[in-house]
Amino acid sequence: MNGRIVTPDGIINGHIAINGEMIEAITPDDTTDAAGTDIIVPGFIDLHCHGGGGHTFTTGDAEAARKAAAFHLRHGTTTMLASLVSSPFELMRDAVEAYQPLVADGVIAGIHFEGPYLSHARCGAQNPAYLRDPAPVELTELVKAGPETVRMMTIAPELPGALEAITFLRDHGVLAAIGHTDASYDQTQAGVAAGATVGTHLFNGMRPPHHREPGPVVGLLSSIAAVELIADNIHLHPGMLAFAARSAGPDRAILITDAMDATGMPDGRYELGGQEVVVADRVARLAHNGSIAGSTLTMDVAVRNAVAAGLSLTEAATMAATTPARLLGLTDRGAITPGLRADLVILDADLNLKQVIHAGVPL
Repeated sequence: MNGRIVTPDGIINGHIAINGEMIEAITPDDTTDAAGTDIIVPGFIDLHCHGGGGHTFTTGDAEAARKAAAFHLRHGTTTMLASLVSSPFELMRDAVEAYQPLVADGVIAGIHFEGPYLSHARCGAQNPAYLRDPAPVELTELVKAGPETVRMMTIAPELPGALEAITFLRDHGVLAAIGHTDASYDQTQAGVAAGATVGTHLFNGMRPPHHREPGPVVGLLSSIAAVELIADNIHLHPGMLAFAARSAGPDRAILITDAMDATGMPDGRYELGGQEVVVADRVARLAHNGSIAGSTLTMDVAVRNAVAAGLSLTEAATMAATTPARLLGLTDRGAITPGLRADLVILDADLNLKQVIHAGVPL
């Protein structure tokens, strides 16, 4: 496989040798003309996705989840978390049980619960009927039921009991994320100190920054936490995407889709967490108030948009694969390096997807 290979150390013109599931070697070839050649990047890792191709993760249906993951795999996402929106506890518990076989099969890498411990004031497209303060008994049961399945949870740090919940998640190997929050700068920093390591879709679902009260955006950017960025040019202006990515650096910035089931589907009416969503010209909004409701983005487009916003190919690949792999503790993937799993995405010179290779197998 020849092309411009995007490695952690830069772009190499050369050849990748694959042996079984693994990358065996990278051989430079300086005589290759880079102009017009394919670009090879690591398989994408999406930490925040609610569905795609007409199928959703949010209902806890295992067959729908398999189909949603297969849709995004065809767009280069070789590893992903299945994100649920705020839900009754019974649905959350049932989803953990239903998705455990998918984790065991490598279809998904686990579950991300986006809620229900979120701010009413910043709930966005989350269903307010399901929002509540952190409940230790719920957290304990979820983690106990799926110690390898529950991988991330988004919490508003200003809620009663939130800091204790964040520490509990950290201590049990679950990524605690700060999002859908009306927290102050100090409350955000307290959440990071308690163990939060991710900011859920930075800017969106958060109190806006102000020079007298920086709020969660600046609180997260000035912390050690990684920050998710939805690079669909709708949730974030390209200039704001580039600003946030450069402020955090590629080792702390993460490209995500926040995609819903309408991704890859025609405009029309859909559902998210019990609320009607209208999709028109790529934009998903709640029918009753017009709030943006997830995205119709795929990771290949997110990478292309990030580069168009001024980030380098190496930076975009790091944000789309290497940094999320590190956060999840997946040491066998996330970069094009000999000895790692051969999860690869081949793009043309204009960054349009040409082929996906998953664990050494071309799709």
